[in-house]
Amino acid sequence: MNIADFFEPIEHSKVKPDKKSHPLVLGKFIKAHTTQKAFPALKDIDIAVIGVNEDRNCPDNEGCSLSPDYIRKHLYRLYQGPYSVRIADLGNIRAGDKVNDTYFAVKTVVAALLEQNITPLVIGGGQDITYANYQAYESLGQIINIVSVDSGFDIGLQKSESPDHKNYLGTILTHKPNYLFNFANIGYQTYFVDQDVIELMDKLYFDVYRLGVVRKNIEEVEPIVRNADLLSFDISSIRQSDAPANANASPNGLYGEEACQIVRYAGMSDKLSSIGFYEVNPAFDSGEQTSHLVAQMIWYFIDGFYHRKNDFPDKHIKESDEFIKYVVSIRDFQNKINFFKSKKSNRWWMEVPCPPNLQQKYDRQFLVACSYKDYQEACQNEIPEKWWQVYQKFV
Repeated sequence: MNIADFFEPIEHSKVKPDKKSHPLVLGKFIKAHTTQKAFPALKDIDIAVIGVNEDRNCPDNEGCSLSPDYIRKHLYRLYQGPYSVRIADLGNIRAGDKVNDTYFAVKTVVAALLEQNITPLVIGGGQDITYANYQAYESLGQIINIVSVDSGFDIGLQKSESPDHKNYLGTILTHKPNYLFNFANIGYQTYFVDQDVIELMDKLYFDVYRLGVVRKNIEEVEPIVRNADLLSFDISSIRQSDAPANANASPNGLYGEEACQIVRYAGMSDKLSSIGFYEVNPAFDSGEQTSHLVAQMIWYFIDGFYHRKNDFPDKHIKESDEFIKYVVSIRDFQNKINFFKSKKSNRWWMEVPCPPNLQQKYDRQFLVACSYKDYQEACQNEIPEKWWQVYQKFV
């Protein structure tokens, strides 16, 4: 199947660089599928932008399907960084006759891009599109970690035949077979979350981080994001004053600068292979402020992407000269914890004992991204929480 069949071209006038534009703006370099330019060849492409015109499962934020072209307008005007981008903009996926048709299109396109080692960057629609993104990994047989930046968990209260933007995670959790190894939430706000759901997250050994914890030490978000294969960003997690374009915007939330920092961490992660920006509703966007912010967030993701260190540890890490190994013994605990520090980036990972019969299945899961703080905790005879949560999934 030709993935070009799923797309509508972008109106050329909406992305055409102005003649007065500087020659280094992104609009001069992105290979865009427009009404005047054919679907771009994907050879030598690193990142593919995918617009999604779908909001039928977003009854609380109807209109978010219109956001892709608003975001593009501002993205194309930003300057290229100190690198040569290799980005294609594939256009907008048409809304199918049914929502599941749109999900199928997103799944098919994302899977095709992943197979070509191209990072899909999804803009537009509701966060339920994350489910379709997840299905792409399922179709490839890949077990993954998902990180969601959101003020809530979107797990839903009742089982539904079709996911919506408030229960997509619940749909993923109940989907069989299940290819989700770990889920992490960044920035939830307690008054938006049922306490029973917080307890459920704990029982499932998922990682959830309150907004206050995130804002207290934004650098500790980096290893959380570095563990992800897929990052889903709900724009309503950003405070209304910085990002008003959402029917459910809240006075509290991340600052725009913090949102940019998080997605730059995502861009720098060698493991992360797809990202989506959802719930932007132009009807509520004062002066297109949110579209501009999301464009800048995408810029930071691109900047991080082109500063990757290519030091994700593999199964040969024990024999590698690119890492420093630290072994920590914890009092009254039978397992020693192996830490690995990259000589390239000074980033840390820790090894979680995985049964030999599961190592091939979870070959990207038992080396867990962590921080120097986790190493310090182990040296103080405390088992790092990230280590313990993964360990529990293996025993």
